[in-house]
Amino acid sequence: MEEIMEKKRMERIAEKTRRLMEAPTCAGELKEAAQRWLDSVGTETEAEETKAYLKEDIMPIEQLIGFAESEGGKAYFGADTAAGIAAHAREIQAAGARYCDCPACALVEEILAEEEGML
Repeated sequence: MEEIMEKKRMERIAEKTRRLMEAPTCAGELKEAAQRWLDSVGTETEAEETKAYLKEDIMPIEQLIGFAESEGGKAYFGADTAAGIAAHAREIQAAGARYCDCPACALVEEILAEEEGML
């Protein structure tokens, strides 16, 4: 029974990982780590790749606000978009969010909720 539950959990994580890789906000480095992890499942490198995959960043809300309000963030997003991102981030922070809620970060947060069983 435990083996079946573990298999289902890994299938769930693999599906979330594939969705993460398709998210428009998923960074290239994270896509690469995710693919390496998917390729390693069931092999002798799985534990090593799991640790590398789980080290990839999820954007803490304070970091998102700081970047969006910085000159670099304004240059990256454009001033108006950066201001909107910062305002949205402050709203969700006030509601209790700890992380960015873009599609990629939301999926990483779901995957990290299962981290204990992966390591």
